[in-house]
Order: sequence, then structure tokens, then C-alpha cells
Amino acid sequence: MYAVFATGGKQYRATTGDILKIEKLNAEKGATVELDQVLMVGEGADVKVGSPYLKGGKVTATVVEHGRGEKIRILKFKRRKHHMKRMGHRQDFTRIEITGIAASAPKKKASKAKVSKPEVAAPEAEAKSED
Repeated sequence: MYAVFATGGKQYRATTGDILKIEKLNAEKGATVELDQVLMVGEGADVKVGSPYLKGGKVTATVVEHGRGEKIRILKFKRRKHHMKRMGHRQDFTRIEITGIAASAPKKKASKAKVSKPEVAAPEAEAKSED
């Protein structure tokens, strides 16, 4: 069984036992985290898709570690202007291990056809409108 879920502005596809590197979460190492923004859950031909999220869908994971990614170097340079600016950035991340996937498909209720009664105009209103 696999799930597509969203966290940190990105979407991830995962199965039970996968280790993912996601945006930093405020959880301690070894803590259990529930991710409830599940977009899709599937197993073979049985695929459940939410609009936008599945109601009752959850992905549980344990936090393996926190860290910082590789340094990205930024260089801004303007020729003949004596301008060069160097910057760097290291993004924080959290590595998680997927421990469980739960999906509850939204149940569609059968809608009953409403029978509307025709409105009957009051006889006094008709008499006043003819005058």
C-alpha cells in the first residue's frame, strides 16, 4: 500500500518502511508524527483519491533525525559595475520513517429526491392585483 501526502509545501509518495527527507518538523528525535494531509492512497487497482484530502486518511511516521542540507552557494555578479555578492544557504530537514498508512474513503450518501409542493397563491392577493 502506498500513499501520497503533503507536508512542508511538497508532496511525497511513500510506502510503509520508507525513509524520507522532508522539510523540518517541530518534533523530537524518536517521536511519532501523524501526517493528515493525505491526497491519495492506493494498492494495486484499488485507488482512493481525495478532493483535496482524504477524510480520515493518516500517515504515521517516526522521526529518525534532524539535520541541515548541503550548502547552496549564491553568487550575484554585475560586470563592469564593480559588484559581486556571495551568499550561502543551508536548508533544515527532518528524516522520517513511515510506520503506517491508514485510509478512510469518503462515503457517499444516497441523496433522496425532494418533493416540492406547488405554491398556492392566496385568493385575496389575486383580487388585489386585478384592481
